[in-house]
Amino acid sequence: MTAKIYYDLREQLDQYSVGFPSTESGVELQILEAIFSEEEAEMYLNLSMMLETPQQIAERIGKDPEQVSQLLERMVDKGQIFRMRKGDVRKYGAAPFVVGSFEYQVKNMDRNFAELFEKYFNEAFGKHGLSQSAPLRTVPVNKTIDHRWAVAPYEDLKEIIKSKDTISVGKCVCRTQQKLLDKGCGKPLEACLQFGSHAHFYVEKGMGRYISQDEALDILEKCDEAGLVPQPFISQDTGGICNCCGDCCGILRSIKLHPKPADKVLANYYAQADPETCSSCGTCLDRCQMDAIILEDGGKAQVDRDRCIGCGLCVTTCPTESMSLKMKPESERKQPPATGRDYVMQLATARGRSLIPLSIIKKS
Repeated sequence: MTAKIYYDLREQLDQYSVGFPSTESGVELQILEAIFSEEEAEMYLNLSMMLETPQQIAERIGKDPEQVSQLLERMVDKGQIFRMRKGDVRKYGAAPFVVGSFEYQVKNMDRNFAELFEKYFNEAFGKHGLSQSAPLRTVPVNKTIDHRWAVAPYEDLKEIIKSKDTISVGKCVCRTQQKLLDKGCGKPLEACLQFGSHAHFYVEKGMGRYISQDEALDILEKCDEAGLVPQPFISQDTGGICNCCGDCCGILRSIKLHPKPADKVLANYYAQADPETCSSCGTCLDRCQMDAIILEDGGKAQVDRDRCIGCGLCVTTCPTESMSLKMKPESERKQPPATGRDYVMQLATARGRSLIPLSIIKKS
């Protein structure tokens, strides 16, 4: 019988990011039992998304600081929470399920966990996990950007990379999960970039390795060649860039289930086909991760704007240069939140959730 603490944990995780919806089968509780012990679950319920030192946490909950510190380090190692370290000072905070503790399972994931998540995706997360918007935003690959456009730095992959002093790369958790199920696309595994404190966290946990700006740009080039969609975390000052495929990525798979994927992403571009020069080769159909392109009766490519997320993958390999990327009208463009914290707060408001731990709310 599942302990009550896991129901409380599920309720808390549902407050954060895109949520943690429940299922009739209770598979999400099995996932939590696989990740957390009861002691760890209780500690998680006493954390907030605001980073604190072990001493601050211990004082707040009336526990021994050394015991709290040891427990928090164990939780970091198991991919349950986030840690930021500056010199000798360590601070810890609650992590959402996505993007967060699910991604942190990349090093520890086994087939059993992969099967649990796949069941959860099919029963709830894929259908209900993106009720508002995705935690990643789509930006076009650099080759598709018209030099005449006034492109914001946060929309330019090269500018994002050049602005980061500390970069790491790690394996894609989604392609890792699908590979454990003997599925997937076989596209590059080492394709997820992290910046700043996120980069340090991934390296310290053994989930990634430090790389240079040049190596990061080379990885982006290889990801474009492989047909992966570049998706930075949604804020302007992004903590990382995922390179995603529609076969494996939980976010893209979920978006793909919607009749209008374009409504679920923050993207300021769309693809357009020129029927006069289209050779009907079908290359763009294979590259599109959202099934946004069809061949008309005359065999000419046509883009469904409701499904197009503006990544530009169809543009970079079009042999006749018939595909192009267009910037949306100013009235349709959206500016991402300045920071990740701003996004989390905006999304919580939109979902009618609070970022204050439920344990504190219930006491008040």
